[in-house]
Amino acid sequence: MRIWKIRLNSWNNAVTKTKINVFSENIFSTREINERKFINIAKKVLRFYLSEIFEKSCLAGYDFNTISFDFLYCDSKKTHEINKEYRNKDYPADIITFAIFADSEEKFIFDGEINLGEVIIAIDKVEEEARKKGTGFDYELAFLISHGIMHLLGFDHQTEEDYNFVVGMQNTALEGILL
Repeated sequence: MRIWKIRLNSWNNAVTKTKINVFSENIFSTREINERKFINIAKKVLRFYLSEIFEKSCLAGYDFNTISFDFLYCDSKKTHEINKEYRNKDYPADIITFAIFADSEEKFIFDGEINLGEVIIAIDKVEEEARKKGTGFDYELAFLISHGIMHLLGFDHQTEEDYNFVVGMQNTALEGILL
């Protein structure tokens, strides 16, 4: 019974009382990003995920009061450089996620704050995908933001089942936020 109470308190704390710090920087010079808007979307997406999948995330079982993570908006040339240098992959990516907390053996929490990591998004790839799908830039950027947050929380998509879960959660989160 005590374990359930701890888990319930952890879940309630994660959803309702956790402070969320999202930092962003746009180094993509040819397009302005409404960073405040997308920071707010990121916070709403994270709160949704915490309410729906907290117990399955890398945060389950940890005591914290603040979650932080970063976004870097750049071009595909930069993601190609990062992919090559840090991941030994020789191609540009639309998104690269460095999930510091989820991927670490030691779950470091400093003064109640968890730094989940960094999400790097190639804005030219977002524009290309929006044109290809006809969905609009804002939707595609929000979709990648929600995808990056899933990775920061420890979710991957190596199998079809995992992919369907991740994309399904993204779609559900964005339905409630963007409509």
